[in-house]
Amino acid sequence: MAAVQISLPLPVLPPGWQGDKEFKAAGSLSTPAQRNVEPVGPHFLAHARRLRHRRTFSEDERIEAQNKAKNVEEDSDEDISEPEDPMMLSRDAKDWKGQDHYAVLGLSKYRWRATESQIKRAHRKKVLRHHPDKKAAAGSSEDDSFFKCIQKATEILLDPVKRRQFDSVDQAADVDPPSKKQAQKGGFFKLWNPVFDSEARFSKAQPVPRLGDEKSTKEEVNEFYNFWFNFDSWRSFEYQDEDVPDDNENRDQKRHVERKNNNARKKKKTEDIARLRALLDECMAGDDRIKKFRKEERASKDKKRLEREAAERQVVEDKKKAAEEQERLRKEAEEAAKAERAEGKKAKEAAKNAVKKNKRALKASIKDANYLLPAGQEAPAKRVDEVLNDIDAVMAKLEPEEMALLASKLNGLKVADAVAPIWREEVQRLNAAGKLKEGEVRVLAT
Repeated sequence: MAAVQISLPLPVLPPGWQGDKEFKAAGSLSTPAQRNVEPVGPHFLAHARRLRHRRTFSEDERIEAQNKAKNVEEDSDEDISEPEDPMMLSRDAKDWKGQDHYAVLGLSKYRWRATESQIKRAHRKKVLRHHPDKKAAAGSSEDDSFFKCIQKATEILLDPVKRRQFDSVDQAADVDPPSKKQAQKGGFFKLWNPVFDSEARFSKAQPVPRLGDEKSTKEEVNEFYNFWFNFDSWRSFEYQDEDVPDDNENRDQKRHVERKNNNARKKKKTEDIARLRALLDECMAGDDRIKKFRKEERASKDKKRLEREAAERQVVEDKKKAAEEQERLRKEAEEAAKAERAEGKKAKEAAKNAVKKNKRALKASIKDANYLLPAGQEAPAKRVDEVLNDIDAVMAKLEPEEMALLASKLNGLKVADAVAPIWREEVQRLNAAGKLKEGEVRVLAT
């Protein structure tokens, strides 16, 4: 690449500038020191590699890119690599139902958690290693039986329906419950959490409540056990069906095998439900939280019972004392109630009369003000109806105290110019308070 020169002239000094007088040093140079410079770094290593192997720039870049891609591929396959069992390599391809499809592809540690991408990568890796053409080119005399096992395992695991059927009976993915000896050593949650995590893969409802720990609340524990006692499983057992004959000649035999398979599935389903129920009973029996909650519940019941009995005894004692005071209190209460009713009746009548009086005063103020029209102008019937309707609407929203206050403001006012602002102010107050809607009152609001 040709070098490019760029001309960058220094800035022009201001006129009259004198270096010996106006120059100011911002700092000083450090003392010079001698250093040894050695050729290091990735670029020097690339240069040395090209000289050693007598490569050009393009050849070196191409070869390094290939090596890098190979390393990346090998690294990405590390998570799907596992030793191959010699017994598995010698399996008969016809016995494909008895093989462990995940182990065939090297995915034993993932099993039902294996993704589609992992399955495809594992298949590609196994095919590259066990393809019949590759073995024939290497001079191997082995048959292609294991290669067929690889193809069958990939076919089943990449088909969602067939894979679910196989996962239903994949005992290698199951986690056995702890033995009595293990349970006696402690670690209840560490022992049982993996068991229910394994069983949770069969649940139609997701996510599945966890077993939790010793700090779990009673609600969380009840939720866990209620979920598992009402467990809705998608697990089926079609994978273990007896093969149905494909020929059309022996239809009776075909129907017989299908009925036999259906009955076998139902039986296995029933046995699986019973197994899960026994698993839950065993777990509950060793769950100290259940014991603690039951103990607390019994203590709470006993406390309530004792409190109830003490209350009953107190009631018996109080009845004796209350009998002596009952008659006197009853008479006093009757007399007080009678007096209160009389006072209440008077107060209600007075309040009712006050409201009527204030209503008449409010309507009279409008009438005296010529229905808010100039003096001397006759108010038409429509105007009278509109104003009276507005007054009724306003009075319907007023409390008795507010009505009395408004009547006092209007007392003695008979001119429209004096009455109208008071009504308009009251309408605005009710609008602001949300008691009246905009437009519900028209004449008084203007």
